[in-house]
Amino acid sequence: MSGSRKPAAPRRGGRPRTGSRVAAVQALYQSEQSGESAEAIIDQFIRHRLGALPGQDGFEDGRVPEVDVPLFAALVRKAAANGEALDGVIAGHLDVEWPLPRLDPVLRALLRAGCAELWGGAQPPARVVINEYLDIAHGFFSGEEPRFANGVLDAMARTLRPEEFPGAAPASGP
Repeated sequence: MSGSRKPAAPRRGGRPRTGSRVAAVQALYQSEQSGESAEAIIDQFIRHRLGALPGQDGFEDGRVPEVDVPLFAALVRKAAANGEALDGVIAGHLDVEWPLPRLDPVLRALLRAGCAELWGGAQPPARVVINEYLDIAHGFFSGEEPRFANGVLDAMARTLRPEEFPGAAPASGP
């Protein structure tokens, strides 16, 4: 599941919570690749990558123009502090032929951020979380990865928040 990545460009128009999720995916990717702590990455993002620069309104140079900074920091911290548990949840929803280490690292970061948001909370609703990360997946990928991410996120949501899916049988991995 790699080779079809494209630059992230989620819809524009005043969506700072979406921007927070995009930035969280980028930060989790950077942390995994660099080995730097979540706190160091959060600080770097706040100082250098969050908010639009004068004369720019898009995602130039990896910047995220509109961000709810507390949500961004909370997502990165939650994913980092609970990484082993979250990876276990994600791995439990993957096909044995596609274990977590085999996934594209951006897709892995996206699933970790989504799982962190679904895990141990009730807000926002699971369907909102799934849709948000599906939009983000479409911003990063042009191949089958968004469909794959949707299946895994939906299965995790049904396991982590079964009360939001009454009458539905618990989902298994994609």
